[in-house]
Amino acid sequence: MNNYVLAYYQAIRNGTELVGIWVRLLYEIIVNGIEDGTYYFDQKKADRAIRFIEHYVRHNKGKLGGQLLKLDLYQKAMISCIFGVMDETGHRQFREIFIVLGRKMGKTLIAAGIMTYEAYLDGEFGSEIYCIAPKLDQSDLVYSAFEFTKDNTPAFASRTKKRKTDLYIKQNNTTIKKIAFNEKKADGYNPQLVIADEMSSWSGPRGLKQYEVMISGTGAREEPLMIAISSSGYENDGIYDELMKRSTAFLNGNSREKRLLPFLYMIDDVEKWDDINELRKSLPGMGVSVPVSFILDQIDIAYESLSKKTEFLTKYCNIKQSSSQAWLRAQDVAKACGDHLDLEQFRGSYCVGGIDLSRTTDLTSCCIVIEKNGKLNVISKFYLPGERIDEAEARDGVPYRAYIQRGILTPSGENFVDFRDCFNWFTDLVETYEIYPLKVGYDRYNAQYLTQDMKSYGFHMDDVYQGYNLSGVIDECEGMMRDGRFNIGDNDLLKIHLMDSAVKQNTDDLRKKLTKISAKVHVDGTAALLDALTVRQKYFSEIGEQLKNE
Repeated sequence: MNNYVLAYYQAIRNGTELVGIWVRLLYEIIVNGIEDGTYYFDQKKADRAIRFIEHYVRHNKGKLGGQLLKLDLYQKAMISCIFGVMDETGHRQFREIFIVLGRKMGKTLIAAGIMTYEAYLDGEFGSEIYCIAPKLDQSDLVYSAFEFTKDNTPAFASRTKKRKTDLYIKQNNTTIKKIAFNEKKADGYNPQLVIADEMSSWSGPRGLKQYEVMISGTGAREEPLMIAISSSGYENDGIYDELMKRSTAFLNGNSREKRLLPFLYMIDDVEKWDDINELRKSLPGMGVSVPVSFILDQIDIAYESLSKKTEFLTKYCNIKQSSSQAWLRAQDVAKACGDHLDLEQFRGSYCVGGIDLSRTTDLTSCCIVIEKNGKLNVISKFYLPGERIDEAEARDGVPYRAYIQRGILTPSGENFVDFRDCFNWFTDLVETYEIYPLKVGYDRYNAQYLTQDMKSYGFHMDDVYQGYNLSGVIDECEGMMRDGRFNIGDNDLLKIHLMDSAVKQNTDDLRKKLTKISAKVHVDGTAALLDALTVRQKYFSEIGEQLKNE
């Protein structure tokens, strides 16, 4: 029996299979997890699923219509991960599967194969299987592919009854149904398997709510599966973006996710969107499921106009017009952590500063960046309204009181941060420790009185707009983080903010801006650091020699 997970991983490593960074990271996690005992791999279960799909599932469209599906190596590895990777109880490790593949790569047929396997062989007694999409005709794509295999397999057709709104298998009391959005019907679903099609078209709040409804309905099942399939799309801040941020955080090592399995086939370099080799990263079935000549034709069409190029980037490269992904890798942030940094260590030093002010009752962050001994040492101070600490701990799940005891966080004001505490921290740097911030970048929001006081004291203040204009600083910060240039000491709150940071990129001009990995987290510490790095970069020709502290 072949272990297709290991075979695919070896092909990735030796260059036989060309994949993007996210797919490479996924198989590193899976293979390392199997080797160190985090996961258990059941070869028989993986092979059973593969054999079933290849033995029964048929193409329902195109020149191969009616023929049995022949799985490629990447598809066998995918099926093996879904059905062969077990947890410590012997059940499937992964419950949420997020599959992002370029157009014409057979997403529908793979989903139909999984659906057929669950319906006739592997599902629980009394299974409920749903194909769901915003509109009924969209949910019919996988459903129709399933029906075609059922109708052309006498053993399946004879035991499946077609009813008015669903299909019914009496032997295992299983129902298969296609549905459109109805997120209010939360109590009516008890799914064993959900095929969520064209996730990128699921609009904002409705799509998020519908996904949550279906996930919550699986709670009573022993081994449920939520299969989300899609190419990229145009909807912003919906479930596709949410899954993308969750997935990339998991792949970067910045997440506690245990049940999410993301297959993100995307190109890495947007500037190489018309390079056939780069496109193999988003179109792994190119040359098999779709001819190379067809993709070359689509590239020629994309050259004709910006709108057609955008369509190609979105549907064939899986790059959104404006997309968000997790930013820093966990191992890079870990490299930046170390022993406690004390201001006394840096007495007599020059530095740059950054301030990110809270907008309502949130955290405020101040930081300085001091270059010394080959490192960019980051000392961050956080403030939170004193009357809001218990509420913030409950809301954020962060031990703020522990950080107060360690001196990382200071209560400030009662129900809103008193910005004079920021002013006092900066003046104390000068007066007590002789640490001199040569430039201080600040978030313009609510900064008027603070900046007036800072300027009156003698600080050179620079307004930093937290938008796409910070793209260069974001890239420089990421590069220096990977190179091990930063030292944030033992500031765990800053570490959390760095790991919760994401970036949104605009494909038109490749510019980036800071965002959050999810709406519930904070990235104030990261924003303050970027403010400091912005003035460092902007004025480096003027103050760079002083900042070296030689």
